[in-house]
Amino acid sequence: MDGVGIIGAIIIGILAGWIAEKVMRRNHGLLTNLIVGVVGAFLGSFVATMLGFDTGSGVIPSLLTATAGAILLLFLLGLFQRRRA
Repeated sequence: MDGVGIIGAIIIGILAGWIAEKVMRRNHGLLTNLIVGVVGAFLGSFVATMLGFDTGSGVIPSLLTATAGAILLLFLLGLFQRRRA
């Protein structure tokens, strides 16, 4: 999340977590959305870098990367939860 600052990162994390929550048809609270969004941002940035994509800087690229990472995170968590049950 280059160039957005700490407040911007929090807002982007909440938005990314909320979007991922809706896409994956889950129901979380604000704090969980923030955590999923911020962890998703790191995960999305890591995966994009490993695949050779430039994630860019600014609000929109950060939101897209964080959302993609958050969706991937929720997908992976869903796989582990199904295995345990």
